[in-house]
Amino acid sequence: MKELEAIQFVQEQMLTAPEFPSFKTGDTIIVTYKIVEGDKTREQDFRGDVIQIKGHGRTRTFTVRKISHGVGVERIFSYTNPNIAAVQVIKRGKVRRARLYYLRGLVGKKARIKELKMTASSSNN
Repeated sequence: MKELEAIQFVQEQMLTAPEFPSFKTGDTIIVTYKIVEGDKTREQDFRGDVIQIKGHGRTRTFTVRKISHGVGVERIFSYTNPNIAAVQVIKRGKVRRARLYYLRGLVGKKARIKELKMTASSSNN
């Protein structure tokens, strides 16, 4: 039992808290990440829907899915990845599940996620 507490303590000390806005499954986000090509670096955006958030602590990851030229592309990002420059939330999604794997089998308008309408009371929180 003490070993687990020690491991958890070390993970908390090593964890650098990301400065990301809060987002959840179903949200549409833009992840800006750094790409190193030889001796040059550039930033590239990946815009898509969050289909899952997994893990906790240092191992926490989120998966973003987009459709590029008719082909579904998924990318897994780690919260602690130093190459992530920024995360921007475009819209909030209205979903009832934590994992949106069913989107993989849908095409066109059926693959859309409804937008969560913000009320005056919820926008104050």
